[in-house]
Amino acid sequence: MRKTIIITGASSGLGAEMARQFAAKGHDLGLCARRTERLESLKSEIEAAHPEVNVVLKALDVNDHDAVFSVFQDFRQTFGSIDRVIVNAGMGKGGSLGTGLFKYNKMTAETNFVAALAQCEAALEIFREQNHGHLVTIASISALRGMPRAMTTYAATKAALLNLTEGIRADMIRSGLPIAVSCILPGFIRSEINEKVKNTPFMCDTVPGVRSMVNAIDKEKAVAFVPGWPWRFIAFLMKRLPLKVVMKMG
Repeated sequence: MRKTIIITGASSGLGAEMARQFAAKGHDLGLCARRTERLESLKSEIEAAHPEVNVVLKALDVNDHDAVFSVFQDFRQTFGSIDRVIVNAGMGKGGSLGTGLFKYNKMTAETNFVAALAQCEAALEIFREQNHGHLVTIASISALRGMPRAMTTYAATKAALLNLTEGIRADMIRSGLPIAVSCILPGFIRSEINEKVKNTPFMCDTVPGVRSMVNAIDKEKAVAFVPGWPWRFIAFLMKRLPLKVVMKMG
């Protein structure tokens, strides 16, 4: 069992629910995010329900890349080793390019990809030294195709993250290191990032949606579309349908 798990962006949404569900399975947790008051509340909730679980909190803005490395090393010193890192922190601000929203598109690009790169680097430094570990990145079904409007930059960053993760996996296979690498591509799971989106087909509630993510992560699948139904089928279609059809999903 991967006993100790680090989750970034753990203060709300999918990250917070993953923390709850992994705690219920007996994992010790290193949780980090910018909003430490939410982390404190989550820690109290988890410890009340699972007093045997060790929960350690760290303040972290993933766009402070030096802090990413120092926080991950702090977690390692506290726990002794880190078994799994879940690169979950992300954002979805932005809009159609050329409409004056570069500031927000840039924020999304930096948070979802450059900061994710820093987290992967920091995690893999530790895993290589330990000679074990499981790196997990949280991408999106939107990684499979280009998307319009507010999804354009977001989808592009998730496509980049998907390819980055596959490249890391290829590197681990080539090196022979016992480091597992997974990319999880959620479909529409209700969270803080999409709470204002209404009438979305196939939207899944947070708890069952995250349960499917946790199950895929524990199986250490290389790539997982979650929940499996209908998203494995939709992923198959997205790769093959004309763009005019796919864009209606954005």
